[in-house]
Amino acid sequence: MKYLTLLLTLAFAARLTAQTTQPKPPPPVSQQVAHMEDQLADWPQLKRYQADNAALPPPAPGQPRVVFYGDSITDGWGRQPNTGEFFPGKPYVNRGISGQTTPQMLVRFQQDVVHLHPAAVLILAGTNDIAGNTGPSTPQMTEDNFTSMAEIARQNGIKVILASITPAYSYPWKPGVDPVPTIKEINSWLKDYCAKEGFTYVNYYSAMADEKGAMKPGLAKDGVHPTAEGYAVMGPLAEAAIAKALQ
Repeated sequence: MKYLTLLLTLAFAARLTAQTTQPKPPPPVSQQVAHMEDQLADWPQLKRYQADNAALPPPAPGQPRVVFYGDSITDGWGRQPNTGEFFPGKPYVNRGISGQTTPQMLVRFQQDVVHLHPAAVLILAGTNDIAGNTGPSTPQMTEDNFTSMAEIARQNGIKVILASITPAYSYPWKPGVDPVPTIKEINSWLKDYCAKEGFTYVNYYSAMADEKGAMKPGLAKDGVHPTAEGYAVMGPLAEAAIAKALQ
């Protein structure tokens, strides 16, 4: 009897474990199609900041506006838990969108940068290109998009600050991608391009990377997205670059 009770107990435990560990079923096809339709309807996500842009007053005299333009690393600065404040008291505007690649950013550059009449723009992007968020992308394609955004800014009298891609040893959402060599390649191009064109380069990478090209311990919550400590490293570097660009 005890043996039978033990077998029944083990069978019940095994069934319960199987029920709790089996993967969740995918969302219904109708939901997936609706999500894809939404993405196609606004691929560059122009709607994200339309209302905020319309409500933003003109830059105050003597307070040069700076737009921080980028992906989730910019988007999360001061908005996600445990990321610190986003430059309190400064006339800085955050126009980051999580997950975006440089082609998406190029499409919305006029709306989310030029039309805000900033004195300078600080562009941090490229890691999602390497991850392939909107499809395969070569370094040349990413560099072309940086060039186009920088030229649009220059033609509109906006000072250009280009940031190095921050370190990442791997991408949690894209297993199998080795970003380290491509990050180094694009960063080298960004530095040389800024020197050639008279733009300002801000080197987050050297301050945040370990010897393997990964984020130093404590600077990112997942190896990619900065913690408050990570942003505390980036903040003074950004401020120094802005001061240099605007002097």
